[in-house]
Amino acid sequence: MSARTFSLLQHIRRDFNCVFERDPAATSRLEVFLLYSGWHAVVAHRLAHWLLTRRVPFLPRLISQLSRWITGIEIHPGAQIGSDFFIDHGMGVVIGETTQIGHHVSLYQGVTLGGTGKDRGKRHPTLRDHVVVGAGAKVLGNIELGCNVRVGANSVVLKPVPDNSTVVGIPGRMIHKVAKEHPETKLNHSEMPDPTMERIHALYNEVAALKDELHKQQPSSTTPPADE
Repeated sequence: MSARTFSLLQHIRRDFNCVFERDPAATSRLEVFLLYSGWHAVVAHRLAHWLLTRRVPFLPRLISQLSRWITGIEIHPGAQIGSDFFIDHGMGVVIGETTQIGHHVSLYQGVTLGGTGKDRGKRHPTLRDHVVVGAGAKVLGNIELGCNVRVGANSVVLKPVPDNSTVVGIPGRMIHKVAKEHPETKLNHSEMPDPTMERIHALYNEVAALKDELHKQQPSSTTPPADE
């Protein structure tokens, strides 16, 4: 067995095992093997990319398209994906040709790692290790998401994001740094901050403080009238 073939099988085995680490619904190895479309799409991509690196014509794109029809997940054979890659549910996920993905990365349904136009060369994003991208999020263009970055659901990220950051909104805004940890299963949307609402509350408090200050500076209206 060649080194490349062994590496391919190792990647597939690790992708299979990481499903159980990140999906609490995964309790049966047979069920994951037969029924998990996210894992099926990753396996198909591993094979298509392996053939592409060996300069096999046509067949890699055919595998990619067959996988898309079966799983609803489109991964271009040219995308470079590290080990322990997990797609949860996965319907509607699109990963472009020049995308580069590190190790231990998780994507949820509806994620797009795409381009912003018809540029040639590197035109899709780079995701470093331990990145989590929430459902419906779009990461567009030749930008880099650093290690341990978390992207909230339905966000649109158009600019690079530094390590250990959380991004939400349209366009994506970095809202805070996160601890230097591995957040594969720690994208809790119920606890994600809302920067727009936070700003509204801040403005409300400022207006209330100004009204109190003006009220204090006004002369008292309880002074008794002068005798006639």
